[in-house]
Amino acid sequence: MLLTGCLITIITFALVKWLDRQTSPIIKKVLEWFPAILFAYVVPAIASHSLGVNLSGIELHQWSKDLIMPLAILTVMSALSFKQLKMIGLRPIILFALGSLVIATAPIIMVLLARYLNLEVSEIILEDGYWKGLVPVVGGWIGGSTSQLVLKEVVECPESIFIAILVMDNVLVNIWTILMFQFIKRSDQWNQLFKIEDQVKDFVPDEVKVGKEQLQSIIWTSVICVMVIGLSYFLIENFLAKIILLSLVGLALGNFIPIWNHGLVLKIGGYLIILIMAILGLKLNFDSFALPWQLIVFCIIWLISHFVVMIAGARIMKLHFAWIPIASMANVGGISTAPAVTAAYNEEWMPHAVILAVLSMVSGTTWGLLTIYLFSLL
Repeated sequence: MLLTGCLITIITFALVKWLDRQTSPIIKKVLEWFPAILFAYVVPAIASHSLGVNLSGIELHQWSKDLIMPLAILTVMSALSFKQLKMIGLRPIILFALGSLVIATAPIIMVLLARYLNLEVSEIILEDGYWKGLVPVVGGWIGGSTSQLVLKEVVECPESIFIAILVMDNVLVNIWTILMFQFIKRSDQWNQLFKIEDQVKDFVPDEVKVGKEQLQSIIWTSVICVMVIGLSYFLIENFLAKIILLSLVGLALGNFIPIWNHGLVLKIGGYLIILIMAILGLKLNFDSFALPWQLIVFCIIWLISHFVVMIAGARIMKLHFAWIPIASMANVGGISTAPAVTAAYNEEWMPHAVILAVLSMVSGTTWGLLTIYLFSLL
């Protein structure tokens, strides 16, 4: 199983890079609707489903969490300059927080509205106890698996409801990820439509030059990255603490070491994001798409309301529309998918996606507790 998963991942990575290099008008047209990096997510799922194998529990996933993802965070964050961070400012963070607020409060508002309209869904959620399943959804969307499990215990969600919620969460997040890839590819068109002129300058060269002057920089940058990841692997067990620490270390390395090769780490980070997406794709299960329709409709409206409010927020702040899918995926997707969606638009923005995703991981449980409190008032 492990060998099969590794082979699928390697083949998928090669396919994505091959698609990125194609100049055929037909392929380019396809990639406008289905970005190359998204193949890294879908191809492994199709391959494992076609082979009839379950690759969701192989050791490769743990390797990704322990080594590949931390290295991706370190390299991506070390490509960020404080000058660039200062230029972007607080508006993307405000937009992200607005998205989190909607995720935490929209279910209560929707239930109140459904009760006022005498819709059956309000009885299902309140009287049948499904509200206890919605609370872990808040934690899962904003904070990830850790917040989801913590809130499950806090609200004492029954196992039967929790399992249904997990299936629904998996399906909706997968679909939402595809939609966000589509939106970010067209963010410049949205900017033109709403007359938004917000731009972010490029700070890192697109190509990594390998000459005598750059060779020393490449070697030292690579050695330091390997040493930092090795130390974090043996010294830090908590995943969230590791991600936060590596983010800070990456910022320090990229801004305070003169020989740091920003172009190299950005390239490596982009490659690692593709690997992470391919490994995540091995977990996508096409056999679990039978769901209670009331919960599906409710959560679809929930996600759409989250997105609509963020569009309004970006419009009011005159913020580049690419930040909408980035902030949304930082909320709903997390540390893996937010940079991947961002890379479909501009790889240099990936560090900002990581920052928002880290904020999401830190704040998820708190937002879930707010949802519990609001539901208790009903």
